[in-house]
Amino acid sequence: MPEKIPPAPAFRRVAETDRAPLTIWCDGAPVAALQGDTVLAAIRLAGGTLRETEFDRRPRAGFCLMGACNDCIVWTAEGTRLRACSTPVSDGMQVFTRLPESAEWPPLIS
Repeated sequence: MPEKIPPAPAFRRVAETDRAPLTIWCDGAPVAALQGDTVLAAIRLAGGTLRETEFDRRPRAGFCLMGACNDCIVWTAEGTRLRACSTPVSDGMQVFTRLPESAEWPPLIS
């Protein structure tokens, strides 16, 4: 089986490179970011994705990029859902692209 090729960054920083650097953690891995980045920008700049499609398991990350579609949902360790496209990073922030085992999905309303 061929070795998996690491993804290339989907975003490229072209300006504002003088902002303060910080580190967030995504699925337990460090991700470099700059103060003022959104969680989505930091993860995509690092070459990461947020989820797989339900149909063919292809990687996805963000759709509307304005907080309306829920395609970029990530979770905190406590299970709080965040929209990665509109949530600013903070140093040491931990997010997960899958619901943490310690958290429960909100119950469906019947």
